[in-house]
Parts: sequence; C-alpha cells; structure tokens
Amino acid sequence: MQQLNSDDGMKINLGPIRPDGTNTNLHDKNDIFIDESNLQDKGMVCVRDNGRRYKVNDEFRAIKHKLLNNAFGPGSEVHTNGNLIMVSSANPNEGKTFSAVNLALILSLEKNKSVLLVDADVLKPSVSKTLNIECRAGLIDYLNGDVSSVESIIYNTTVPNLRIMPSGESHHLSYELLASNKMLDLAKELASRYSDRIVIFDCPPILGVIETISLTKLVGQVVIVVEHNKTKMSLVQRAVSQLDSRLAIGFIVNKSVNNKLSQYGYGYGYG
Repeated sequence: MQQLNSDDGMKINLGPIRPDGTNTNLHDKNDIFIDESNLQDKGMVCVRDNGRRYKVNDEFRAIKHKLLNNAFGPGSEVHTNGNLIMVSSANPNEGKTFSAVNLALILSLEKNKSVLLVDADVLKPSVSKTLNIECRAGLIDYLNGDVSSVESIIYNTTVPNLRIMPSGESHHLSYELLASNKMLDLAKELASRYSDRIVIFDCPPILGVIETISLTKLVGQVVIVVEHNKTKMSLVQRAVSQLDSRLAIGFIVNKSVNNKLSQYGYGYGYG
C-alpha cells in the first residue's frame, strides 16, 4: 500500500501497487467507474484478486483461450481481423450482452492484452445498463460526425486493461451508418492500431436485424449465444447460414446445467 502525506500531515492511502509500478486506485476523473462488487453480486466474472476461485471465471477463461488463439495464435493466420469479435444471438434475450461483458472482463485479466468493449447494439444498447454506467457519446455519434475523433469515444475504466465504446445516441439511419465506409475504416483502425488489443462487439440479434449482418463483414470471429433448452436449432442454423464462411464461429450455451459442452457442468459451454 502506498501512502502520501497531505499538507496537514494526514496520511492518504493510494491503494496497492501493481508489478509495473502503477497504482490500482489512481484513475482519471473521466474514467468510467465499474462497480466490481455489483458485478460479482450478479454472478459475473470477478476481476478482483480476493484469493477466491470462481466457477464463472473458469468457464469464461476456457472460452477466452479459444478466442485468443484465433486472434493472436495459429488461428490468426486464417482469420482476418481475428482480434475483432462479434457477440450475438439468433434471437433477443438469450444472454448475449451478459456474455459479451463477461468475455471483456475475463480478457482484461490478460497481462499483455488490452480489451475494448463496443456497444454495437445501437437499436437496444445494453452494455451501459448491465455495467450500471451513465450514457456518454459513442459509436453512432462518431459515425454521424457529431464527434470528430475516435479517441474521444473510447473511455478508460477503473478495471485495468478494459476500455469501453458506448453506442451513443440512437439514430434513424443506424443501418446506413454501420454499413458506411467510415465504419469500415473504424474497424480497420481498431484491428490494427494496437497489436495487443482485442475488441468485443456486443451486437443485435442476427435474425431480422440487418444492422448485424453488416457488422459481420468487419470482424474475424463470431460468438453466438444460445440459451439452453429454449433456442430452436432451426433458428441457430438460420442465423449461421447468414454468416460468411471465412469467419471463426463459436457458440456459448447459456443457462445450461451439466451440459456436455460445459467444461465444469456449470453454465457456459463453448463449441
């Protein structure tokens, strides 16, 4: 624990120091505050080192390694933009945002990687609600020209290595904006500007939402969240049929119990 003495002699605790010498509690006032205790209470990935082991962490850690292999490992040779990952589902309310946020959190624990979580569900943004954070300028504002620089819509958070790009203001031309050359250029920049960055796009459902199909042309990996014992296989097949064959496609089985895809028989499987 590092301490400073104030002018009146009072000691101020600055929090624990990381191995690289930076302080875990020193954040810019504009950083987005992530209530880690609240996330833990919701059963989400725990990013705090409290000496405990969480099954949800283990589940998403197993998924993480497969995504990293396609982004930076041998799989990256055959998957263009493998570090850009779309998280979607066939239908609404299958847990895609929950999964996207958990993937971003578990990836943020990688020592040599940074994570950008993009709320690309511009029709029904849910990342800010899930994280209980205030609305800020974001993706649509940049694409519409209301914000001039990409840097101004990428926000640091109080979780080390995790950054967030909100969806921004809703717009009646959301499809045109997401299908624009400006969005294509943005995707290229996100894929190549930082060699250690992995980008998670929380996207709308695939079926019936044309915006999602336009976004699949930008990424290298697609994760489809399937609610166990609810989503019909025919709908999953329809969703997959709309994806480009060049993509690395995986499935998260959500809300499963003792499912054979789940390494721990706990709730999340990837295959």
